[in-house]
Amino acid sequence: MRKLIFGMNVTLDGYIAAPGADIGWSEPSDELFRWWLDQERASDLTLYGRKLWETMSSHWPTGDEQPGATPAEVEFARNWRDTPKVVFASTVDRVGWNTRLVTGDAIAEITRLKAGDGGPMRIGGATLAGAAVRAGLIDEYAIVTHPVLVGGGTPFFTAVDSRVPLNLVETREFPGGVVLTRYETRR
Repeated sequence: MRKLIFGMNVTLDGYIAAPGADIGWSEPSDELFRWWLDQERASDLTLYGRKLWETMSSHWPTGDEQPGATPAEVEFARNWRDTPKVVFASTVDRVGWNTRLVTGDAIAEITRLKAGDGGPMRIGGATLAGAAVRAGLIDEYAIVTHPVLVGGGTPFFTAVDSRVPLNLVETREFPGGVVLTRYETRR
C-alpha cells in the first residue's frame, strides 16, 4: 500500500492562504525551499485539488525559465513537470505536464491509487485533502508553520468527522522562525 502525505505551509493560526487566496506570507528561505524540493523528489505521484493545481500550473511549467530563478527553483520546476500528477476537478477542461484529470469520485480514485504499487504520494489543496482526511486516507502530515497570523482564509484542516490520533515523528526549525512538525497517523 502506498503512503499518502498531506503537507503545506501554514500560518500560526492555521491557514494555508489568507483572505483573497493570498500566500505572500509564505516566502520560503533557501533551506526550506530545498526541503520542499526534497519532499517532491521523494514522491512518485502528486494529487491536486483545482485551486492548488491552478496556482502551481500557472508558474512551475516555466519556473526554470524565470529571470533570477535559483538553482533550487530550476530543479523544482523540472521535477514538477516530470512527476506524474492527478488533478481532481470538475471545472478544469485540460491538464498538461504529465498530469491526468479525474472528474469523478475523488475518494474512490485516491483509495484505488493507495492500494496500488509505488512510492509515496503527496496530496495538496484544502478541499481535496480535507475529504481524504475525513475518509481516513492520510498517513502523514507535514505542517510547516510560519510565524504570522492572518486572521482568516483557507484553513489547513477543514472539519473532521472524528478524532485522528497522531504520532509526532519529526520537528525541525528553519530560518525565520519557521517550524516543521511531521506526524504519522496512528492506526
